[in-house]
Amino acid sequence: MTTVGIKDARRGMNHTLRKHNPSAGAARLVPAAALDQASIVEAYRRWAGVYDTVFGGVSSKGRLRAVSLVNRLPGRDVLEVGVGTGLALPHYNRDKRVTGIDLSKEMLRKARERTREDALTNVQALHEMDAEATSFDDNSFDVAVGMFVASVVPNPQRLLAEMRRLVRPGGDILFVNHFAAAKGPRWWLERAMAPASRALGWHPDFAMDAIFSAEDLARIDTESVPPFGIFTLVRLRV
Repeated sequence: MTTVGIKDARRGMNHTLRKHNPSAGAARLVPAAALDQASIVEAYRRWAGVYDTVFGGVSSKGRLRAVSLVNRLPGRDVLEVGVGTGLALPHYNRDKRVTGIDLSKEMLRKARERTREDALTNVQALHEMDAEATSFDDNSFDVAVGMFVASVVPNPQRLLAEMRRLVRPGGDILFVNHFAAAKGPRWWLERAMAPASRALGWHPDFAMDAIFSAEDLARIDTESVPPFGIFTLVRLRV
């Protein structure tokens, strides 16, 4: 097995990620009712059968960018938080040992089918598990990645704290997510959609400081992701 050195990985990131400046147009935290687990489970029970068709295309660029970065980073043990139907699983390098977790048994059923059909032998396990309180030991993974999950969980800061616990020192936490605009037409649209959060299963008005502390915001690297920059790839070094 050959792994990418830390220096090489960071050199590659410099070409694609820019340092996030929390003072330059950072979105303010938008008060919103927290999503509870029952709402999330019910929403994704409804979405499971059509998720790939409805969301697979629009989210594909962000998913592929995140997995491409995971593949370039050092370390073998990868945790995918909110693995869903497993759309990202076929794209990991086979030398990455991937564990996926999700709260939706319906979504996990499809992820397991995909794993079997595509003979993804590097997928170690797919667990039905609360991402905010997992049963894994401390320092179990080299990379933890959450794709389109930060605005779904009831307590985003608790999610980040749990991912920190699970990632080994020197590892990486990655997110791909929609974060609320600071102004403009999208700002109005996101706030108009906010009351539908429970039905959607995610917060359209989710802001970066809903998950990252001021200290984190000063350290993260971000990359705008198509289509139209509505998603952002975030890297936080542990």
